[in-house]
Amino acid sequence: MRTLLLTVSLGLVAALQAQDPPASGGLGQDVSGKWYLKAATADQEIPMKKPESVTSMNLTVLEGGNLEVQATILIDGQCRDKTLVLERASEPGKYTAYGGKRVVYITPSAVKDHYILYCEGELGGKQIRVAKLMGRDPENNAGALEDFKKVAEAKGLHLEVFIPRQSETCSPEA
Repeated sequence: MRTLLLTVSLGLVAALQAQDPPASGGLGQDVSGKWYLKAATADQEIPMKKPESVTSMNLTVLEGGNLEVQATILIDGQCRDKTLVLERASEPGKYTAYGGKRVVYITPSAVKDHYILYCEGELGGKQIRVAKLMGRDPENNAGALEDFKKVAEAKGLHLEVFIPRQSETCSPEA
């Protein structure tokens, strides 16, 4: 479950991270608000269940430039609310999570209102690398997906790209 939360949250955090608040000397864009997980891939199979559907994530820039990511995920027919704080590092676009055990880099995509989140860390005793595409709206964008695939391949992530089903609300199965 922590892995799923991390995966979803990192995607959200990446989007927020890429847009440090103007006062912090970042990109000068506000990343607070709704973001959508558009795609994800990794350098190996992740030993966890993929979400059945995802809702928008809410990002909040906290004092000091940290990011709080809140998301609801449908897994095994149950809605699960998750919150993760990404701690801002000294390097622009770099964050840490879980006490520094995972590092997250957020970079803008070549397509407006899209960001790519790249995470490195340990999961189940193994090193893993994950990339996620985040966007401001729930609609898929072919250009953003193509840019994401190029970036993921350049990072050595050659596994299948997962494109989640978007939902406005989390609706558990009856």
